[in-house]
Amino acid sequence: MAESTKPASGIEVRSLYKVFGANAARAVELVKGGMSKAELNEKHGNVLGLKNINLEMPGGCIQVIMGLSGSGKSTLIRHINRLIDPTAGEVLVGGADVVKMNEHELREFRRKNTAMVFQKFALLPHRTVLDNAVYGLQIQGVPRKTQVEQAMRWIERVGLSGFENRYPNQLSGGMQQRVGLARALTNDAPILLMDEAFSALDPLIRTDMQGVLLDLQKEIKKTIVFITHDLDEALRLGDRIAILRDGEVIQQGSGQDIVLRPADPYIEKFVKEVNRARIVYASSVMTPLNGAAPAGLPIAADATLEDALREMVQADMRTAHVLGRDGTPAGSLTLHAVASAMVTPSHMTEGVEA
Repeated sequence: MAESTKPASGIEVRSLYKVFGANAARAVELVKGGMSKAELNEKHGNVLGLKNINLEMPGGCIQVIMGLSGSGKSTLIRHINRLIDPTAGEVLVGGADVVKMNEHELREFRRKNTAMVFQKFALLPHRTVLDNAVYGLQIQGVPRKTQVEQAMRWIERVGLSGFENRYPNQLSGGMQQRVGLARALTNDAPILLMDEAFSALDPLIRTDMQGVLLDLQKEIKKTIVFITHDLDEALRLGDRIAILRDGEVIQQGSGQDIVLRPADPYIEKFVKEVNRARIVYASSVMTPLNGAAPAGLPIAADATLEDALREMVQADMRTAHVLGRDGTPAGSLTLHAVASAMVTPSHMTEGVEA
């Protein structure tokens, strides 16, 4: 089993602004004073890319940033490795402010602390799978033997064993993205930045790649920042999700938070078509125990509503108790609460969940 040798680093974004155009610093002050994105562009010709972004991304977790085209999500991820310089704000990685790094420090940070997986694969067409995978280590001056050993380990782990001597044009799109993932993992950076990494793939291949990433994350436990415009993908992958609109964070939290308690009508539109039966956990709609003895069927905390409903119907039970992580009863659950959470509009579920 391949394991990372570098501890995952948490990321904290504080009061981050990005304005494109002349006199950007002055434009930030105008935005802070209440000027809208549209007004800023109309009156001063500036484009507001990011507005007062504040995010804490715990180490070893998958942080999804999602939003529609033009929301600022790709701009945001490029601030983490400073491919884009902010107009104002801080980006802290392991306590160090990436914004304040000099040229040498930034180069070393990019080489050793971050790896990126792109939507369009970004493979070097004249290099084989193996030589694409070792590229980051080659830049670092790692001995060739070590390069190959590490790359082959990850090539095998992403399911490309036997293809190491093929060229990108000899691979399918899904296989090419596996090469991109193997290259990022071979570099052994604690932070993995994935910008719409699966968006160019066919639906079935995309689902397969999501499964590959989740399986790998159980082992590598890296800090992954994943950009997507797809809510189903965000809900499947994200430990935490932040939704952007016009360069501003509209809501952030767990997938459960966002599905059950959308912050405004914009978020409600996102979650409207979500099959909550397959997304929401039993623990999110249980009633905490008040000392009373638990009754009914035991249900795992991370069982989906669909699973909980199936178990209760099969057992012909109208009540259940939800087990916490330590295996002890944590809350009670009724058939009515499960069914209501599956069909009731999200803003009406408050008071039902734990």
